[in-house]
Amino acid sequence: MFYYNRSFFHPATFFLVGIPGLEEIRVWISLPFFSVYLVALLGNVAILLVIKAEQTLREPMFYFLTILSTIDLALSTTSVPRMLDIFFFDAHEINFGTCVAQMFLIHAFTGMEAEVLLAISFDCYVAICAPLHSTTILTSWVLAGISVCIVIHPVLLTLPMIYLIYRLPFCQAHIIAHSYCEHMGIAKLSCGNIRINANYGLFVVSFFVLNLVLIGISYVYILHAVFSLPSQDAFLKALSTCGSHVAVTRAFYIPFIFSFLTHRFGHNIPRFIHILIANLYLVIPPSLNSIIFGVRTKQIQEQVLRVF
Repeated sequence: MFYYNRSFFHPATFFLVGIPGLEEIRVWISLPFFSVYLVALLGNVAILLVIKAEQTLREPMFYFLTILSTIDLALSTTSVPRMLDIFFFDAHEINFGTCVAQMFLIHAFTGMEAEVLLAISFDCYVAICAPLHSTTILTSWVLAGISVCIVIHPVLLTLPMIYLIYRLPFCQAHIIAHSYCEHMGIAKLSCGNIRINANYGLFVVSFFVLNLVLIGISYVYILHAVFSLPSQDAFLKALSTCGSHVAVTRAFYIPFIFSFLTHRFGHNIPRFIHILIANLYLVIPPSLNSIIFGVRTKQIQEQVLRVF
């Protein structure tokens, strides 16, 4: 008669390797990660304080920027401190429930960031293609509805992953060759059938691709409107309006696409490259977002300089 208990299905802990193959230089690797995390914390907190303090920064762009900075703080804090524990203190063990919670938060916050970038592209589209109607289109109710979608949609997409992990049996392999817990990294340790997990992972990725396609379509219309402007000053002003968003979108999606492609098709690429790219995908965008918006947004520049 086949019998199982809870310990068979859910191990007490997992062992996070870190970056396989680079264990000997883990302390040196931790220094740039810590530096980038510090930039993300200081930069995004500065943006939030500036937007809160300055009453003139109440346009939809700054509303979405507030959401983006909050998500960046949450995403980096969910992932980077755990990486630094491994690199600095050799703390590799993580509780099963904590691992699943980290998986959920990382995937949910990453999805929220993709949703915010789509919302900002819509704001850019309205600002350039329908500037006279922007206040009637982006009303407070519309902004509130978009905000709810930014949060609810990724959460609903990520919740099934918790069930898909908890339903799997785990026999002996408890070592995750990664620096943090993510869906397929946990699922691959199971001695059960993980086809549903893999298919659902691709289903979630398709929404990231869809968001990127919608952002691309919005910029087709934006560029068409920009190149139709009569004066060069209006042309340059329109481009600068969305310049920050284009840079932030590239910083988010380029590592995402590269990480996805190397994971699916880069079988000849060393394992530590896969993990490094996956780590950078969570670390770099939160820090770059604050720098890009801080440097390219004139109103934020002025307020930061006023403080100093």
